[in-house]
Amino acid sequence: MKKLRFILLTVAVTLLAGCGTTSRVPITGRKQSLLVSNEQVLSLSTQQYAEYMKTAKASTDAKNTAMVKRVGQKLAAAVEEYLKANGLAEEVKQYAWEFNLVQNKEVNAFCMPGGKIVVYEGILPVTQNEASLAIVLGHEIAHAVAKHSAERLSNAYKQQVGLQVLGGVAQAAGASSSLQNLGAAVLGVGAQAWSSGFSRSQESEADHIGLIFAAMAGYDPSVAVAFWERMASKGNSSNSIFSDHPSDEKRIKQIKQWLPEAQSYYKK
Repeated sequence: MKKLRFILLTVAVTLLAGCGTTSRVPITGRKQSLLVSNEQVLSLSTQQYAEYMKTAKASTDAKNTAMVKRVGQKLAAAVEEYLKANGLAEEVKQYAWEFNLVQNKEVNAFCMPGGKIVVYEGILPVTQNEASLAIVLGHEIAHAVAKHSAERLSNAYKQQVGLQVLGGVAQAAGASSSLQNLGAAVLGVGAQAWSSGFSRSQESEADHIGLIFAAMAGYDPSVAVAFWERMASKGNSSNSIFSDHPSDEKRIKQIKQWLPEAQSYYKK
């Protein structure tokens, strides 16, 4: 019986893998298999983002709001230029960039699929300057560009269908209402959930890619070390968007290793 269950699960995962698409993550080149399309992920996220913005309170600080938009636009332009230069012009079409600063004391920021970016006022005292803000936004944008949300959803969908096969109630693996329900369960209800709960390997990958995106946008990537040291000193890693990231010590060590690569993209 155990052998049969194992065979059924293997068949289910194999069939699902065959139905998906295989691609490589920009910058890192990591191979990933996705069962959901860009259109499906954007459909799931757009509604949640709209609902979030209905209740969010926009910052009344005109100077900081302008800074967030300025840094965000520079990053967006750099990312699009990179994608176009590397044969990924079709990917650019999925982004409709928005940059919002909202009234919230949490040390937080997030970017939803499609380029919807929200920064909480509470993170600005830690970033302290535009370059460090670029490190944060670069990291969040990297999650979107690397399709980490789609990857989470695909992995969960594989598990769900595998369980359906084992239970004898497997159905065609179509991205219909079942995918909508799974999306709510895996990614959470609310915009912020799309950029939280990633695996530590995805968080490290976003650190790596984000560092380079910031450099491409004209921000000195070396400020990332001091920024994360400030984060560590305030003890914010345990209760913010970064709670699932590698430890502060490991993160800073990795960033120092990636800096020579990032500096090669940096032009003042």
